[in-house]
Amino acid sequence: MSEERNIYESLIHWLRPHRTIPVTPWRARHRWDVSPLRLAILTLGLAFFGVGEALLVQSHLGNSPWVVFAQGVQLKSGLSLGWATFYISCSVLLLWIPLRERPGLGTILNIIVIALFLQIGVDHIPMQSNFWLGLVFALLGIASVGVASALYITCGLGPGPRDGLMTGIHQKTGIRVGRVRLGIEALVLVVGGLLGGRIGLGTALFAGLIGQSVAISCGILARLTRQ
Repeated sequence: MSEERNIYESLIHWLRPHRTIPVTPWRARHRWDVSPLRLAILTLGLAFFGVGEALLVQSHLGNSPWVVFAQGVQLKSGLSLGWATFYISCSVLLLWIPLRERPGLGTILNIIVIALFLQIGVDHIPMQSNFWLGLVFALLGIASVGVASALYITCGLGPGPRDGLMTGIHQKTGIRVGRVRLGIEALVLVVGGLLGGRIGLGTALFAGLIGQSVAISCGILARLTRQ
């Protein structure tokens, strides 16, 4: 009984969320401070992000807000989901100009790698028709996006286009970051839904769990890299 309790306490310790972004050994000094290890971790994280989003799409239970929007654009334009995501990311990056946000290597790779692996994922991961398998796919997707976010954020090579838009608006207006993010994601969700993007249980699960998924992943990274 004591051994089982120790295992339980150890698991709880490792899954404890982290309140801040951990400082990792691979963290860059500036947004263009490239090294082979940093580049590998960044690319791995962004690839995981794309695959995680693909798992949500293929769960057939609903997508994350930005992918709802991308799917709506896909349906109306005839583009693939990957290309729709790529063009949306480029368009969001243009909105950085009046906000005077500066991209980094992570910003550029975010646009390319996520779109690429999202498309690879939807091309090769089977679409689910069974609710319970779809639910497993959705939860795995949320976990993957959480791990991916922790990996690429801790590289310190610049935010993705959407995150940069959020922080840029926050800095220009003084509106709280959480409210800015909520407003942006609500807008793209509504527009994407009107265009035909899939909204459902997966969308709600993503909204409710993604913050905790990122925080837990950051906590695990912090404990793994603690000196």
